[in-house]
Amino acid sequence: IDGIGREDLFYGYDADDEPTLPEDRAEMLPFLDIALDAGKTVLVTDYCGTPSFVADSYSKNAARGYISFAADSRELDRIPSGLPYSVNTSDITSLSQVRNFLYLINPMNYASKSAYLAALAATRYDLLLIDLYMEDEILTPADITSLRNKSGGGTRLLIAYMSIGEAEDYRYYWNEEWGNVKPSWFASENPEWEGNYVVYYWDSNWQSIIYGNDNSYLKKIIDAGFDGVYLDIIDAFTYFENMAEYRYIDEIQSH
Repeated sequence: IDGIGREDLFYGYDADDEPTLPEDRAEMLPFLDIALDAGKTVLVTDYCGTPSFVADSYSKNAARGYISFAADSRELDRIPSGLPYSVNTSDITSLSQVRNFLYLINPMNYASKSAYLAALAATRYDLLLIDLYMEDEILTPADITSLRNKSGGGTRLLIAYMSIGEAEDYRYYWNEEWGNVKPSWFASENPEWEGNYVVYYWDSNWQSIIYGNDNSYLKKIIDAGFDGVYLDIIDAFTYFENMAEYRYIDEIQSH
């Protein structure tokens, strides 16, 4: 593990383009600083579009030693206008060298893969955090190579997004039969994201989809030429902890 990610630290926890309450942020900061003190890079995504909020987000994150991205869309579907914060022409070969990043995992606004790749290639970000797929098309090693150079000079890192705590119904691994009969390792649908299902992440059926064989999601990412992977929904355990807590409360109340 070379770094960790955190969303909504300064903006967006309760609503997009609204400051995160100090008491909520106070719960997040100690965990981020543990990682920072251990020499890990901290990537923060704030959700704000008001120019003063964007500037404040970058300033406050930088003051704490975090690398941040101010996303003006919760869908993570577009590239903000203007130059990246701390833009540079350095060759970036490790996460510790990154000074800015773009988080774009929903390329729905682009008419084709070529248009999408061209838009990404024209940016000057040190790190592109993107999806392995553009709609149903997987990114190839040639595609990844085309994104390697920053438009203003210097090279960058390419990291692929992968959810390990939820199964998503638009992914290549989705079985149409699951629409009617859910696998035994599905827990429940995420009420905030239709088509995303919390899984029993310790189940071997799910794990074999994610890693450990030549047909796995992780192997596809490696074969495409990405430099690393951004693991999302690593807090899926909280779903099961909360379920256990609710059951405990019910048992106490029933006596």
